[in-house]
Amino acid sequence: MKQIGRRGVVAGASLLALSPAIGARAQGKAKLKFSSAFTDQDLRAEAYKALAQAMKDDFEFEPHFGSTLFKQGTELVAMQRGNLELCNLAPADISKQIPAWSLLTSAYLFRDYDHLKKTFKSDVGTEMTKMVRDKLGIQLVAPVYFGTRQVNLKPTKKINTPADLAGMKIRMPPGEFWQFLGESIGANPTPVAFAEVYTALQSGAIDGQDNPLVLSRTMKFYEVTKQFVLTGHLVGYDMCAVAGKIWDGWKPEQRAKFAAAAEKAFDECAAKYNAQEQGAVEFFRKEGLDVYAPDVAAFRSFAQKKYLDSAMAKDWPKGMLERINAIK
Repeated sequence: MKQIGRRGVVAGASLLALSPAIGARAQGKAKLKFSSAFTDQDLRAEAYKALAQAMKDDFEFEPHFGSTLFKQGTELVAMQRGNLELCNLAPADISKQIPAWSLLTSAYLFRDYDHLKKTFKSDVGTEMTKMVRDKLGIQLVAPVYFGTRQVNLKPTKKINTPADLAGMKIRMPPGEFWQFLGESIGANPTPVAFAEVYTALQSGAIDGQDNPLVLSRTMKFYEVTKQFVLTGHLVGYDMCAVAGKIWDGWKPEQRAKFAAAAEKAFDECAAKYNAQEQGAVEFFRKEGLDVYAPDVAAFRSFAQKKYLDSAMAKDWPKGMLERINAIK
């Protein structure tokens, strides 16, 4: 009995020694709940899945695509309340809490994905990212590109400068931000629900619409229009964002690994979008549409002056627009 007792004590001591490790295994890897408005069929979903795969040894990725966990536009508050660890965050949502960020949603700010990425890697990007971290408690990791908006018209009138769009009814999504965007390219912005754009073009209720080329192809707007004017007036992007408390809880090597994996995934995603956009241009031309670039410098100058003269610009950091323009 003494021997059994001794063996039992030894075994019990061994189990106690192992219990922290057993507990750690039982708890498993840290879970990252992720929310986005886009579906799991989107190119951006592929990018986030690639990011999750790269981090599989560190975290458990729990994706919620298509706004199935939080409604679009509420992700930022969910992160601030501690209900969400990771999301695809719209710059417009950031600007609702930090008006200075409206600069980063303005027309003709970014020339393309390369310029977007370089901006966020520059001192400007560091300042704006720090602003979000300090004021909102959110860590922005990398921009997520999803296409550039171009003008698509039913009339055949050649467009070279903003003056050529004067009086043209261009569909813009409802909302003050979108209506101002339409004005900034010289058009007469007309709010129309997205589901009604095709029939509005078909009937002549509107003269045109603006969307990324790939989306315009998917929605078959080319069937009821005559031309695409490659204005490139808005580079569409969101931000890969992590809750600040979560980010701070990671080891430095985990943060570095996550940032590198995110950059790789979103670079590959952007390359796919660029390829699809070029494919769309070729497709539209084969369909008989005129596809051409206007005087983009004239459009940029007109749009930036429009924004600088607006009430919006009073919240912009002084000289930052010029600093972004200067990034090559």
